[in-house]
Amino acid sequence: MNLATIGAFALVLTSLGYFLGRRRAYSSVDGNLQKLHSLPPYHGLHVALRVALPSVALLVVWPLLSSHLISTMVTSSLPSEIRTQDPHKVEMILNDIRRINNGNTIAQGNNSTIKDAAEYQSMLEQTSDLWLIAVIIIISASTYLWHRKRFNPQLRARHTVEKTLRILLISCSTISIFVTIGIFLSLLFESINFFSLVPIGEFLFGLNWSPQMAIREDQVGSSGTFGSVPLIVGTLVITFIAMIIAVPIGLMSAIYMSEYSNRRLRSVIKPLLEVLAGIPTVVYGFFAALTIAPFLRRTGKLIELDIASESALAAGLVMGIMIIPFVSSLSDDVMNSVPQSLRNGALALGATRSEMILQVVVPAALPGIVGSVLLAVSRAIGETMIVVMAAGLAANLTVNPFESVTTMTVQMVTLLVGDQEFGSAKTLAAFALGLLLFVITLALNIVALRIVRKYREKYD
Repeated sequence: MNLATIGAFALVLTSLGYFLGRRRAYSSVDGNLQKLHSLPPYHGLHVALRVALPSVALLVVWPLLSSHLISTMVTSSLPSEIRTQDPHKVEMILNDIRRINNGNTIAQGNNSTIKDAAEYQSMLEQTSDLWLIAVIIIISASTYLWHRKRFNPQLRARHTVEKTLRILLISCSTISIFVTIGIFLSLLFESINFFSLVPIGEFLFGLNWSPQMAIREDQVGSSGTFGSVPLIVGTLVITFIAMIIAVPIGLMSAIYMSEYSNRRLRSVIKPLLEVLAGIPTVVYGFFAALTIAPFLRRTGKLIELDIASESALAAGLVMGIMIIPFVSSLSDDVMNSVPQSLRNGALALGATRSEMILQVVVPAALPGIVGSVLLAVSRAIGETMIVVMAAGLAANLTVNPFESVTTMTVQMVTLLVGDQEFGSAKTLAAFALGLLLFVITLALNIVALRIVRKYREKYD
């Protein structure tokens, strides 16, 4: 029995607690809701939350504790000649045992000792799952009985539910903040280690990017050149091409759907545009590599232009098509939220529909439009698969869209693939690129925020 099944079982108990709590509220006042301080749904939510919160806590904590306990018990059941081996070898044996339980065929699968240990671990895991289900049932039943005993029509269930939900929302917000801080600190610490090997000036202003493929830290020639300027330029060139495609098409599509099309036509066009966002990026990459890139190369030959088979133009065009929904869908939603009274007032003053859109609707919706464009830019900067398949891996310092370039995200993936020493400059360069990308994205957010504040003050 896996964790998802147990979670579904806990969800069923939570739903049952909701219905029993709500029915208890109805029956206690014989249907006269005026005698209740809170409506019956709040009483149901009061019970459901008291059932769900301990269950969720158990589903998070129990696997961690049981995994450690089961590993200890399985290790203690192994023969002494195995337990006294090097800890790394013992861990490898435990991994083999886990693989047998997962159904994988391994070399040691014929060892009777390993098989017996795997069966013992499987039995312990099943016992642990049964105990987890039993504890969840006991907690759920105890919670309902406790609520039933303390229940009275004047129970402030609504206040308790709202306070609990507020605490949950604050907790989720706090967790997201700490996750962001943790990501930044992990990038920062590893980047500091990188800059202890490579000068920061060389990284930020160097014009050559050629990290060596070092397998071992002591390998001869394991150092390379780590100038990030070609990667920054390549990222900006591809992103700029993509935004030239996505912003005009997306914004004009949003204006048409919001201001010109009828509701029935809009209900057809908008989902069709949003389908573009659901296509896997590898499909876009194949489309760019097999269709767009050859087409551009053949077209370039006709007009005597030398376009590489892997070019920034091919990657940017396909990426622009991919991020059109990010601009069109969000901008359309923002424009539809502009009060109709602003439109009517502009038309009443004699403005044409085009003037009303350009001078009233777009300025009023500008903060949301800027947000959608910023989201599209972030999506374009973070794209990897299309760039790998359509623009290549060559770190060329050029702004020519007809040549092959690469981006920071592609190099981050490339640096972390393969078997190499983690403490080498080649591997740590990926964290430095991540930190640089984080700073660039933060700068884009600050600029967009300033633009939004400037025009919001003007049109409010």
